[in-house]
Amino acid sequence: MTIHQTALIEPGAELAADVSVGAYSVIGPKVKLGPGVVVGEHVIISGRATLGECCRAYPGAIIGSDPQDLKFAGEDTAVQIGPRTVVREFVTINKGTGGGGGCTSIGADCMVMAYCHVAHDCIVENNVIMANCSTLAGHVLIERGVHLSGMVGIHHFGTVGRLAFISGWSTCRRDAPPFMILDGNPARVRGVNIVGLQRAGASRETIGALRQCCRLLYHSALNQDAAIERIRADGLDQHEEVKYLLDFLKRVEGGNLGRAREALRKQHGAHPPAPAGNEGG
Repeated sequence: MTIHQTALIEPGAELAADVSVGAYSVIGPKVKLGPGVVVGEHVIISGRATLGECCRAYPGAIIGSDPQDLKFAGEDTAVQIGPRTVVREFVTINKGTGGGGGCTSIGADCMVMAYCHVAHDCIVENNVIMANCSTLAGHVLIERGVHLSGMVGIHHFGTVGRLAFISGWSTCRRDAPPFMILDGNPARVRGVNIVGLQRAGASRETIGALRQCCRLLYHSALNQDAAIERIRADGLDQHEEVKYLLDFLKRVEGGNLGRAREALRKQHGAHPPAPAGNEGG
């Protein structure tokens, strides 16, 4: 174990034998750092934060801080980060809220680049890349293999589907369908993420089927119901990825405002009223 003499490791923290902690970093009393974790200089890890094997936190990162949520009342909530995930400079990752499930989670083999923000109760699955300054509002779900380019914003309760690619400076106010490239403010589907699918091992036939789906759903005169009917009539849903795309769209219909996870909002309660005399103006 390599702990710089200026680092503060509070009593109760659990560190594997080969953890490295850099100068002036602070590790809170409920933190767990797995084997091979490297914590750089001036990093703060607090709350019930757990970093899996071979994670790396670069200088200035803050992990496990309180949610920026008016409903938060000091609950003992958590952050969990999977193995081999890299958290770059000045990233902020807030812990969960009691009403939102109590945990913010990031999966394995992710890269969260400088100045990104992951808000309370977010779920980021495996192999996700968040480029510089991308921001997730509360309760967001980022499915596996997603790539968010720089300065992307994801609306609270939003979902970005598996292997989607969001172009830089885009804003996702509605759920982003899997396997697609989205761009703009608001973000719109521009095409199929062919490179991402190829890297994930998708067959040429599957990619071709998804391209046909994209044309029918997003670049034709058909409404969504008619496009889905055509997709099924053409037998494109024999591909598992197409089935997943159609299931994703069905879940969005069951939500609100184009976001499937909006159906969860009632479980999380409303924000408390503003104090008297603090209405602004």
